[in-house]
Amino acid sequence: MLCSRSRALVTSLVFLATAASGVVLADTIQATSTQGAGTQAAPHIYRISMFRAVPGKFRELEKLLTATPSPGANDGDLAVVFRHRQGNEWDFLTVEHMGPQATITVGNTPPQPDSPFSQVVGWHGDTYVAGPPPDEFRKALNISGTGAPAGVYIVGDYTARIGDPSGRSKERQVLPDELLDRNAKLFAEQAYRILDRERTEIRFNGEWLGELDYAELVRLTRTGTVAQLLERNDFRERFAQGAPISVSELLYPFAQGYDSVAVEADIEVGGTDQLYNLLMGRAIMSHYGLEPQAVVTYELLVGTDGVEKMSKSVGNYIGIDEAPEEQFGKVMSIPDVALEQWWRLALDAERPELEPMDAKLALARGIVERYHGADAAARAEEHFTRVVRERQAPDAVGELGLPATDPVHVPALLAEAFGLSTSEARRLIAQGGVKVDGDVVGELDVPRARLAGALVQAGKRRFVRLRE
Repeated sequence: MLCSRSRALVTSLVFLATAASGVVLADTIQATSTQGAGTQAAPHIYRISMFRAVPGKFRELEKLLTATPSPGANDGDLAVVFRHRQGNEWDFLTVEHMGPQATITVGNTPPQPDSPFSQVVGWHGDTYVAGPPPDEFRKALNISGTGAPAGVYIVGDYTARIGDPSGRSKERQVLPDELLDRNAKLFAEQAYRILDRERTEIRFNGEWLGELDYAELVRLTRTGTVAQLLERNDFRERFAQGAPISVSELLYPFAQGYDSVAVEADIEVGGTDQLYNLLMGRAIMSHYGLEPQAVVTYELLVGTDGVEKMSKSVGNYIGIDEAPEEQFGKVMSIPDVALEQWWRLALDAERPELEPMDAKLALARGIVERYHGADAAARAEEHFTRVVRERQAPDAVGELGLPATDPVHVPALLAEAFGLSTSEARRLIAQGGVKVDGDVVGELDVPRARLAGALVQAGKRRFVRLRE
């Protein structure tokens, strides 16, 4: 969960979202100082322009909007371009500061025939809204690269002890406390692979949820009803089927909502599956006398199976800390139908007009390069070509000492060699995905002599040489 701390950004997002829906807020929106002072800043006028590209001209329109100064905005003043990730009614939305006063002509003017926009804009609409002064807007978006941390990344070390029921058809298995604590610290560090360390504050919700006493917990649960909880699709379906729903699962939305109270969130960001929990946060904030947060949801990335959302529990995930070869190979395993979404969400780009295999190779290169660098991406592609496409062993294979036991328990061996869980290893063996010197192994326990000096392959891309 990412919560912005700047109220001006909330104001800005509210007028952007409303403007995109075609509602003018000039008479209703109030700009609020980022400092939280008692006085309000004078409203400023912004032009919100929405553009939809002519089919096949998306990139050309993007270049024009980001390179061409607007004739309406003041010189050197604020002008921001937003891109719609799903390209629904519009592809791009621009925000231009017109000044504390502006003369507005009602109506939409189509681009002139000799304008570079005339060949790439399929639809265009303008509206005008009041908002905060540009300095506050700029600071809220951190456009200048300065200012306070842009947000708070909350690691759910405490809510993980309940298990998020969102989208679940049965109760989520809760891991041991020591494993949850270790994972929480790992998640916190991995977040910096994506988020700016200087602009992000990481908090663990055990800081405040662990301090709740029974009286406060009762006060918290009074913000909702069982009837409201059963409006959730996952709870409603399980209740109708007579499937168990634990009381701890019913508490999860309250616990996540209280996170917003603890950090006094202005905006909470989450996946579309989190909408109920995010809205619960708004209700709980009102209950505690705080201004409700704004809510922003994002499309969920499907996993490598191309069907279900990416999830470690399902096994269709790619870890951002996984080895380059592993990342590359997993990307290459996704079905062709998922390519468009993966390009859009993982690389923030349109899928190129290439054959599926070439588009997938380019996607794999881009993802590995983002997390490991260009050299690692090149080596990963060479590895994939040799091992998967040409069905050869890799040039360099790591070694692992054989355990002293005889026979050797293969799931435990694979777990040590490749970082798999023993259940993943068993599943791989059952699927015929484990080989010793090229021969499929179906047994869980193998004589030690058979493994001495052998090349073990797990799946298509994992190899290890066993030594005495």
